[in-house]
Amino acid sequence: MTTKVGKDIAINGDGAVALAWKQLNPDVCAAYPITPQTIIVEDFAKYVANGEVDTEFVDVESEHSALTFCATSSSAGARTFTATASQGLAYMWEMLPITAAMRVPVMMAVANRTVSGPININNDHGDVMSARDTGWLSIFSENVQEAYDMSIIGLKIAENHEVQLPVLVNLDGFILTHAIERMTPLETHTVRDFIGEFKPMYPLLDTDHPVTHNLMDGPMYYFPHKYQMVVAMNNALGVAKDVMAEFKKISGREYHLVEEYMCDDADYVAIVLGSSFGTMKEAVDRLRAEGMKVGVAMPRVYRPWPAEDLAKLIKGKKGVLVMDRHLSIGAYGPMYPEVCAAAALNDSIPKMYNFIYGLGGADTMVSDFMSCFKIVDGGYAKTVNYVGVKE
Repeated sequence: MTTKVGKDIAINGDGAVALAWKQLNPDVCAAYPITPQTIIVEDFAKYVANGEVDTEFVDVESEHSALTFCATSSSAGARTFTATASQGLAYMWEMLPITAAMRVPVMMAVANRTVSGPININNDHGDVMSARDTGWLSIFSENVQEAYDMSIIGLKIAENHEVQLPVLVNLDGFILTHAIERMTPLETHTVRDFIGEFKPMYPLLDTDHPVTHNLMDGPMYYFPHKYQMVVAMNNALGVAKDVMAEFKKISGREYHLVEEYMCDDADYVAIVLGSSFGTMKEAVDRLRAEGMKVGVAMPRVYRPWPAEDLAKLIKGKKGVLVMDRHLSIGAYGPMYPEVCAAAALNDSIPKMYNFIYGLGGADTMVSDFMSCFKIVDGGYAKTVNYVGVKE
């Protein structure tokens, strides 16, 4: 296998996303700054100013305006990117389901940050989880390298004509956005060959084939149109597998719908998202050294939900720890019932436990994750457990 990678560089997660954008060379970028995403659009704006991309960069007056601009730009036939975080994504919320329903493959980087209040600028998954039902593809990154890679992979999935949905590329705020790590980029020509030219479906500016977008939908049409998005999401599972396999050929880096670590013979497995996957791997290694058979997995693709892959992973385990970095107050963490539903695809369901951790950037150490496994093994865990909070 011949890979086509460039020289290793030291870069933070925001810079890595901006570099991927530079290589992807979008037609349009409309954005509004917000911590901890701002570096992405600052760095990309420098590429625009220096003439290193052909992008039309538009400074808008709000995040709502940014996504409105992006939805219409993509509808016109332009490859279009944006980025945001936290309250910015919340301000976009009205346009999130509209953009998805318009079936335009807008790329959005989300620097995951807690949603106020109380006011807080640190990491958890409150922003993206609040957007999970709006019809966007959603992909998670563990580290800086993956934030770069997912920006490329995510776009190719979104633009596939069997999918045609917008995509959220998630990277944990500050933990990844501002952390400088070693990363191996691809060569620019390799990225552009991999992505190819944007081939929009039914662009508004194709005046030889006039179409309308985003009209009023009565009951006769609304439900069928939503079901078409369900079909597109289901298609995205297979498309994602194919794109990841193709990406491995040019990069040497292998990705899956669900990433697994030491799960095959594990009695207990944890399900986690984002940068915590790396912390949990260390916890697994230490517990393995103590003789405890545990493992951890991360749904790389969160939307569409990879239920069948998770069911296969969960089958035959004694217990499953679902680690949520967000809380649906009055219920569970958002991922917990979805993992339970995936487990129900099997003939039997293991013991299921929900652990809420790290809200508002609260530190969760390797020792904390080790304790989660130990209280489950010892029979002390509740259905819903709060890590680092006195109950």
